[in-house]
Amino acid sequence: MAKKVNGNTEGIRESLLARLAALYEMRMAIDEFASHALVAEVCAITGVLGREVSVYIARDGSVADVSVGDNAKVDMPDMRLVRNSDRLCGVRCLHTHPGGDGRPSGVDLGTLRSAKLDAMASVGVGAGGNATSFYAAFLGDRKDDEREVVVYGPLRPYRLPQRQLLEEIRAADARLKSSAKETGEERPERAILVGLENDEEYDTIEELAELARTAGAKVVGRETQKRRSMDPATYVGSGKVEELKLLASETEADLFIFDDELTAMQARNLERELGTRVIDRTTLILDIFARRAQSREGVLQVELAQLKYGLTRLAGQGAALSRLGGGIGTRGPGEKKLEVDRRRIRRRVYELTCELEEVEKQRALRRARREKGAVPLVSLVGYTNAGKSTLLNAVSGAGVLAEDMLFATLDPVVRQVTLPGGTPALFSDTVGFINKLPHELVDAFRSTLEEVVNADLILHVADVSCPHYRAQMQVVEEVLADLGASGTPRIEVYNKAELIPEKPSGKPGSLYISALTGAGVPALLARVEQELGSARKTVETLIPYAKYDAMAFVRSEGRILLEEHREDGTFVRALVDEASAKKLRHMLGQDG
Repeated sequence: MAKKVNGNTEGIRESLLARLAALYEMRMAIDEFASHALVAEVCAITGVLGREVSVYIARDGSVADVSVGDNAKVDMPDMRLVRNSDRLCGVRCLHTHPGGDGRPSGVDLGTLRSAKLDAMASVGVGAGGNATSFYAAFLGDRKDDEREVVVYGPLRPYRLPQRQLLEEIRAADARLKSSAKETGEERPERAILVGLENDEEYDTIEELAELARTAGAKVVGRETQKRRSMDPATYVGSGKVEELKLLASETEADLFIFDDELTAMQARNLERELGTRVIDRTTLILDIFARRAQSREGVLQVELAQLKYGLTRLAGQGAALSRLGGGIGTRGPGEKKLEVDRRRIRRRVYELTCELEEVEKQRALRRARREKGAVPLVSLVGYTNAGKSTLLNAVSGAGVLAEDMLFATLDPVVRQVTLPGGTPALFSDTVGFINKLPHELVDAFRSTLEEVVNADLILHVADVSCPHYRAQMQVVEEVLADLGASGTPRIEVYNKAELIPEKPSGKPGSLYISALTGAGVPALLARVEQELGSARKTVETLIPYAKYDAMAFVRSEGRILLEEHREDGTFVRALVDEASAKKLRHMLGQDG
């Protein structure tokens, strides 16, 4: 039975298919890298077809595979005859380049590295099927996290240094084996970022690259597609998918990260077409949260968000569910949990929801104790990496982790600060917001974000050194509106002012500071005290003992500055907001 010719065989007449299949019958001698007869025949077939032809040769000299591409490329099948993954795969590839240029392409060299081929040989084919030049590439030494390539050529196609080329295979295998023992550690995942060009104020691909870095990936490629809306089947369209497939081979990419949320069908189609793991922006952000969550509440919130997101995509997990080896996008609850049926996932979602409700009750008790103490709450909000944690450290000495990395802070931190005039206040640091923040995360972290909703004052911290800080501030304002905090008094704080030569114009009352150097921080604290004072007013009144419910009201709604027990009642001086002051007057019958 004739062996199958793989690849794009559409439109090839039977006689040529028979010639291609006959390549399987050729055999290299023990001292031949590529025989004269094999080179001549693949070039002759290429001359007739006008397409690339590739032949895989095993170490025993037999032909293991024959494939046909189109006029620009040939798909390389995944072949490994040597079981040890730290060694070369045991086959060498000889393929043709129609057009006469035999130099190996970036895709050729990328495939050599990723597949760990014994060698990648390319031969240029000119008019009439004549071989023009021959090149052979081999894996070289490792430099940093990249492996160099040793290329021989141009060589005369019919006078090859056969034994020298075979010896180079043994040398490449020895280099690979040696470096595998030396490194011992896994390389970072290599990611290609994909997005759409649109009319947004700034390109979010750069932000996606920073997210990938935070997750531990190395970005090896960025591709954008100019289109008004995403393709419903593949996000970028079939033509772009073919380009991405070539780029993955050239860059040895381990995964693609798409800048928008993919549907289950898009993810399934892309993984099938690209043959590489595919995740979207939401999965990436959830993965980072799974890495960063430290508290019990944070871990529960992230797992809940991941399960809810994965639940809607069970039908589209495709190849991802067959991989249990880990990687970016697989942290948190893990793929094993996502493989189970919907009923078990929904049960886990219910359990997590109940656990979070218990945690929220404890948080509510702590919040009630704070409110009873009548200490005003100042909430720091802003885009991720705007410098909120650094600012909290500057005003309180809190020692909160502050890194130049997205989502360095997940769990809320509350610290008491004494303002310049002696007024105590609580400052709360919250998780940073980001463009296209997953809805599942907002829902899961809603109890945490209630610190913002219940705040007396919001400090909207922005990284003024970022060229797109105004667009980032708009993203934050939209999230605040979704949380119901759009009406809370706020101060716009432009941080990292030391990094810009001139201060841009901001809203009236905005402040420019450097949380890192401390410049402008004293003025900010004075402004906070002023705003808190203007939001509350000082009342002095005598509360008769018979109306002690009014005294309880003052304790719960205001901050008592002075309390004296007199013969006819309790004299208090307290800070309360206007609404509470009006209600107190009504309780004491002082409306007139």
